[in-house]
Amino acid sequence: MARHLLLLVGLLLAVAGAAAASEAERASEEAAQHVLLPRPLVLELPTEERCVGEGGADEDAELRCASWRMAAEANNLAPWTAVPEDCAPHVRRYLTGPAYRSDLDLVAREASAYARAAAADSAAVGATSDSDAWVFDVDETLLSNLPYYAEHGYGLELFDHREFDKWVEKGEAPAIPSSLTLYREVRDLGFKTFLLTGRSEGHEAVTVDNLKREGFHEWDKLILRATADRKKTATAYKSEKRKEIEAEGYKILGNSGDQWSDLLGYSMSARSFKLPNPMYYIP
Repeated sequence: MARHLLLLVGLLLAVAGAAAASEAERASEEAAQHVLLPRPLVLELPTEERCVGEGGADEDAELRCASWRMAAEANNLAPWTAVPEDCAPHVRRYLTGPAYRSDLDLVAREASAYARAAAADSAAVGATSDSDAWVFDVDETLLSNLPYYAEHGYGLELFDHREFDKWVEKGEAPAIPSSLTLYREVRDLGFKTFLLTGRSEGHEAVTVDNLKREGFHEWDKLILRATADRKKTATAYKSEKRKEIEAEGYKILGNSGDQWSDLLGYSMSARSFKLPNPMYYIP
C-alpha cells in the first residue's frame, strides 16, 4: 500500500513539473512578443554626408557612375550619345565582370518563366499556340557586339555606323548564352519567333550566317531595316513592324530587346523584357 502511495505521489509531482515547465515556456514566449524593439523601426535614408566622401574620390565616382548606369537602363536620362568620360571605367568593369552576365541571366530566367506560364494558359483553355509570337531584337539581345565595343571604349566613343557595319560584315558576333537558351525554349514551347533588327537589309546574308553559326535556327521571319525606313526613329520603325506582325494574325505575347525603342511605341507585346545595355542609346 505504501509503495502504491509513493508511486502516486511521484506521478503527481511529475505532472505538476511538466505543467510548470509548460507554463514557464508559454510565459517566455509571451515575454518575447513584448520585447521592445529599438527605435526607430523605419530606417532613414543616408544623409548626403554619409553618401559622399567616406571612400574617397574613386568610391564617389563609382557610386555616381552606378547611379548613371541605373538611370540609363531605366530610361530616366535625357537622350544621350556616349558614356560620360569619367564613367567609362565603371561601364567596362560592369560589362567584363560577373554582374553583366548575372543581369542577362536573370532577365532570361524571368522571360522563360513567363513563356512557360503563357504556354500553359493557352493549353489550359484548349487554345492553339500557332498564333502566339515572340519578338527578339538581334544586337545585344541574341548576339553580343562586346568584342567591337571593347575596341571602341565600351560606349565612350560616339557611335560610328560605318565602323560598326565593318564589324557586322565580319559575322563574328557571339551568342549571348542565356538568350540562346531562352530562344530555344520559346521555340520548343510553340511560339512563332520574329527577329526584328535595326540592321540594314544589305546585311541579311551575313546576319543569317552569324545567327545560325551561333545556334539560332528556324525563326519564322527575320525583319531588317529597309532603305525607306532609315529616316524613322527606331521606336517608330519597330512599332510599325510589330503592327505588321499583328496584322498577319499573330499575338505578340513576348518581346526581348536591349533598347527601349525595341519595346515601346504601339503594338506592344503583352510582356516585354529589357536586357541591360549601358553602351549606347537608340531613340
